[in-house]
Amino acid sequence: MKKSILSLVMVMALIVSVTSCREKKAEDTVNDAVENAAQEVKDAANDAKEATEEAVKEAADAVEDAANDAKEATEDVVNDAKEAAEDAVNDAKDAANNAVNDAKDAAKDAVNDAKDAANNAADKLKGH
Repeated sequence: MKKSILSLVMVMALIVSVTSCREKKAEDTVNDAVENAAQEVKDAANDAKEATEEAVKEAADAVEDAANDAKEATEDVVNDAKEAAEDAVNDAKDAANNAVNDAKDAAKDAVNDAKDAANNAADKLKGH
């Protein structure tokens, strides 16, 4: 009986030591899995941060490009309007000069016609 009790104690000690080794291995495996998961989460967070920074930079560049395009378009419109106004002023000036010249010519023609009429009238009076 002593031998069987002693054998039973030995078997129990062996079972306890095997079980505790298994628990340690399982604990190590769980710890490794947790560390790996934590590292993957950290890597994913870094990747997301980098992607966000890149997206923000690209958006800022796009906004800057759009602002420059709008500025250039506005400058073009202003220049076109200025040129159109200058052309309109020059056209009005030319039209006014033409009207003045036409009026001068008409006045000269009227004066010449009046002189001719006066001369004709004077000739008729002399002739009678």
